[in-house]
Amino acid sequence: MDKKTLTREYKETQRPMGVYQVRNTVNGKVLIGTSVDLPAILNRLRGELRLGGLRNRALQQDWNEHGPEAFEIEILDTLAPSDKPGYNPKDDLKALEALWLEKLMPFEERGYNARPKG
Repeated sequence: MDKKTLTREYKETQRPMGVYQVRNTVNGKVLIGTSVDLPAILNRLRGELRLGGLRNRALQQDWNEHGPEAFEIEILDTLAPSDKPGYNPKDDLKALEALWLEKLMPFEERGYNARPKG
């Protein structure tokens, strides 16, 4: 297979989407997030944490203090892609995230997420 074909096949491959968690095993705090491309966001998170550039200052500070071995990054839930033309998973991901936020309550001393407004 040539490079052009491989690139096209990669772009056409549906990436897993859903909810992920970053858990501090020292203090039990968690960060819950969603993405339409879970492998990409998890790689990005690891890279930003390693380089000290994560926007979530509390999580970055704990990472710097405890080191990468004190954290577990995992996928909590996946969203099956729809075969409907023009499907936008945004609302479905938001609903799935809300369920996990309600279940785990990762706010204030329990986590790194900001409490939802409203």
